[in-house]
Amino acid sequence: MVGVVRRLRPRDWRADRAVAGRRRRGCEGLEGVAGASGIRRETGGRAVSEQLSRRRFFALAAAAAGAVIQDTVQAGRVYDPQRAGRAQAPITSADNDARIQAIEKKLRCSCGCGLDIYTCRTTDFQCTYSPALHQDVLRLAGQGKTAQQILDEFVKQYGQVALMSPPREGFNLAGYFLPGVAIVVAAFFLLRTLRRWTREAEGAAPAPATLPPNATPEELERLRRELDRLPG
Repeated sequence: MVGVVRRLRPRDWRADRAVAGRRRRGCEGLEGVAGASGIRRETGGRAVSEQLSRRRFFALAAAAAGAVIQDTVQAGRVYDPQRAGRAQAPITSADNDARIQAIEKKLRCSCGCGLDIYTCRTTDFQCTYSPALHQDVLRLAGQGKTAQQILDEFVKQYGQVALMSPPREGFNLAGYFLPGVAIVVAAFFLLRTLRRWTREAEGAAPAPATLPPNATPEELERLRRELDRLPG
């Protein structure tokens, strides 16, 4: 008789080899995995995290709030490409002061973009002129000059081309009223031309020719009586 004889040894009856022992060991493993970072479950030999720690959640929320605050602080910052790699001066309240912004919106940037100083320095980050002009405005405002005095200083240094709109005085008035006058004159001549063309078209239209009737007087009299019988 040929067969396989399996010898049972005392150590084969340990608790971890029994079904109850394996189930108990599995429960103990689950209890051992539970910790401060949350409950974890053994799945195919891998630990799957089921709960995010409260500390990590608040850390991520604080980081997101810091990013939003940083973006808000950066609004209106004076950018200068030539200062790349160097420490920038801290932003002061004067950089975003409403009075400074109102003055800069009346002054044209000299870089040739056609925008005012405030719009250019806050949108075109490659412009090297608007930051310097902004510093000139801050310097004049720091000397106690009014908005009109600052505008006069720019006109004195750069001419009236420094203003977004020329003053309404002297020859500059032509620039304000000439477009309106030109539109009125053009409309007058256009209306006059259309009327002339209408009269010429009416005069050139041939009058309808009146053809003598081919009916006899008796037929015409009968037609008249028939028309008189019609209602209305």
